Amino acid sequence: MRESGGARYRIRPGGSLKGTLTVPGDKSISHRALMLGALAEGDTHISGFLAGEDCLATARALQGLGVHIEGPRDTQVQVRGVGAHGLAAPRAPLDMGNAGTAMRLMMGLLAPQRFDSTLIGDESLMRRPMERVAVPLQMMGARIHTHQGRPPVEIRGTPHLRAIHYRLPVASAQVKSAILLAGLAASGRTHLTEPAPSRDHTERMLGAFGVQLSHEGRAIAMEGGQTLHGTRVAVPADFSSAAFFLVAGCLAADRPLTLVNVGVNPTRTGLIELLRRMGADIRLHPRAAPGGPHLEPVADIEVHRSALHGITVPEALIATSIDEFPVFFIAAACASGETLVRGALELRVKESDRLAAMAAGLDQLGVEHQLLPDGLWIRGAEALTGGTIDSCGDHRIAMAFAVAALRARAPIEIRDVANVATSFPGFVGTARAAGLDLEAL
Repeated sequence: MRESGGARYRIRPGGSLKGTLTVPGDKSISHRALMLGALAEGDTHISGFLAGEDCLATARALQGLGVHIEGPRDTQVQVRGVGAHGLAAPRAPLDMGNAGTAMRLMMGLLAPQRFDSTLIGDESLMRRPMERVAVPLQMMGARIHTHQGRPPVEIRGTPHLRAIHYRLPVASAQVKSAILLAGLAASGRTHLTEPAPSRDHTERMLGAFGVQLSHEGRAIAMEGGQTLHGTRVAVPADFSSAAFFLVAGCLAADRPLTLVNVGVNPTRTGLIELLRRMGADIRLHPRAAPGGPHLEPVADIEVHRSALHGITVPEALIATSIDEFPVFFIAAACASGETLVRGALELRVKESDRLAAMAAGLDQLGVEHQLLPDGLWIRGAEALTGGTIDSCGDHRIAMAFAVAALRARAPIEIRDVANVATSFPGFVGTARAAGLDLEAL
């Protein structure tokens, strides 16, 4: 069940930012490194691993399937792969906590196994839609049952899946990844077409584990039956965690603020383009990749205080900035003029209804806005009022409104912040080091 107890933040208004920050490792990459490492032959060494609650839930689930995992110790993890057919039947339902990515990817990983399994989660995750993943897996022959489209997800092991040609109705890295994981064990050639680019961490990492994929435009193809080989995975700092401080820097960095060793995969960094369109001064200083062509691009990101102005967000940039919209809406609330976001219906089915949660919070801070079925219209304000925000147990809502205090006239209190630990352990300390006057209550 979601923790909705007394965990709160109180942030005093104002402040300035400067200096150098390091944020935790990338959550998406950490999840995938664990899963592919488990299916590989030999050991996989992960550095920079995110020891947040979501990724720890993935580690515990894999341990429940008989995988030996050592760590995390100082962000280092070793996974002793069991190979494609080495997973063992779990003794109990696998609890994925709040990790929607992990649950959806595990559906693809577990569908071709020789045993049955059940996936559950906390109160928030048990409300999230799973049918869009179940449907293409069922087309491959998987026997998966959801409860009115939501967890628990009951999986009857089906070792003889068949490859499919599938055109994704919406761009979704989670659906794509689940199909690719199932396709590893399917007979034939799995062929996927995306309507727009989505995160390609799974494709890059499959390549690092020795899997051959082909790309042609927005189409991806992969032969089933390929063997994964243990490798080394260097996890960069999470761009989605860095995003809060990118916006904070735009609002209040009197001297340059630098975020170190951040993953800048182009399928993830739409927020940079959106902020630049608003007038932000953001500079990337690329770092050399520590290995071959399958590893993620990494850079130090330098951000300067900027006079932001409102924009109309192109729908083409929605998919590459979907997780960053909560803090983007804070940037819009502090910008001059109007900002319009449409085509972001996906935000309705995240850890919370992020459109409704952000609209309610902006209302508390005195920001003129209009909640739309698939987006938000916001008129920026010179200063925000203080107030009490319900984060709805959503880590990104909580951290976004912490940033809003930089432009507030009175303190902001944010309720129900325990789930910040799912993606950003140590957020309070990092925020204080950056210059926010934040207190955990």
